[in-house]
Amino acid sequence: MGAMAQPRQPFAPIIVILILAVMVVLFGLTWANYRFAAQVPGGNDFIPRWVGARLFLLHGQSPYSPETSLAIQKMIYGRPANLGEDQSLFVYPFYAILVFGPFAMIGDYNLARAAWMTFLELSTFGLAAVSVSLARWKLSKQMLVILFVFTAFWYYGFRPVINGNAAVFCALLVAAAFLMIREKRDVLAGILLALATIKPQAVVLLAIYVLIWAASRRRWKLIGSVLGSLGLLVVLSSLLSPTWLVGNMRQILAYPGYTLPGSPGAIFAAWAPTIGKQLGWVVTALATGWLIWLWRRGLGVDFGGFLWTAYLTLLLTNLVGIRTATENYIILYPALVLVLATWDQQGGRVGRWLVATSYLLLFFGLWGLFLATIQRGDQAVQSPVMFFPLPIFLLLGLLGRSICPRHPKYLDPE
Repeated sequence: MGAMAQPRQPFAPIIVILILAVMVVLFGLTWANYRFAAQVPGGNDFIPRWVGARLFLLHGQSPYSPETSLAIQKMIYGRPANLGEDQSLFVYPFYAILVFGPFAMIGDYNLARAAWMTFLELSTFGLAAVSVSLARWKLSKQMLVILFVFTAFWYYGFRPVINGNAAVFCALLVAAAFLMIREKRDVLAGILLALATIKPQAVVLLAIYVLIWAASRRRWKLIGSVLGSLGLLVVLSSLLSPTWLVGNMRQILAYPGYTLPGSPGAIFAAWAPTIGKQLGWVVTALATGWLIWLWRRGLGVDFGGFLWTAYLTLLLTNLVGIRTATENYIILYPALVLVLATWDQQGGRVGRWLVATSYLLLFFGLWGLFLATIQRGDQAVQSPVMFFPLPIFLLLGLLGRSICPRHPKYLDPE
């Protein structure tokens, strides 16, 4: 008789070790975040959502009520906000409570903020991985480490995590939706894109283009999933809080009146009151016209053409006059990875030098510009100049000859 086959070693011990290792890493990261949160007050983008979700879940109080707004302001300022100060309203759609709810149930704010920061940090790394996959960028281990370090600490990635802005998670949802569209998993793509509307100003134009493109490609499941998921979120929100739409709209309309300039027109008007407003209208008109032209060219194109048009749509969203913030620029990260990947894979030695130079400029250059232009008063405030470097860089990159053909075939799944 031949020798008996040796039984295969079970994988259970390896799985257990991996799970324990992940838990240790998550615990260590959250503990470090907790120490940071306890020593450095902040997270002002997280506080309104944490307070609003918590008061609703525990007491049934509307996140859009004056009482909730007052509770938020007292937590941030220790008093009601003065005229001219950031009013720190809830602002987000009601169904954002689905995302913030688990963190709102943590009574210790510093611990809740630490857990939320961990969630955003994991979302950042997930965004990097999905973006690399979308660009089909083949990286060595060393270059992958460099990319992840850059992703975590460059200005437009670090700022939203520290402030606790949900834009990081929104960016991951959008990038994952693109990946599902590429793989023709349209139902899941629609669900992800609908959930990304917790930051509506960042994705509203993208959602419109996705629906138009899907119709031109007869991908009815994608359309049905986006509209059905969004409709379900709105209906469920209305059942839980019948007046949320009215309250949300009031806060959205009030938002531009108390925030720092967040669109080209508002920034130009602050810099040059005599002609700034008119210049802003010119930028808005040009960006809107270009967007319409892009969408017309983007009808019926394959995935490569769709992705390029989608990235430019996200970019132009910040130029058409919609109020935004630099925290939302993290949603442009996949477009940045596409530019770098194209230079690296198609540009030879020159391309690799462009990638290395871009890392230096986008890391040290942006942090240097921020520190050199920061406006100091009662609090240090970011200068409006920080709204422009990344859009300008990406416009030049996405319009480069190697990236902007109508059908960039290397992005297609075939």
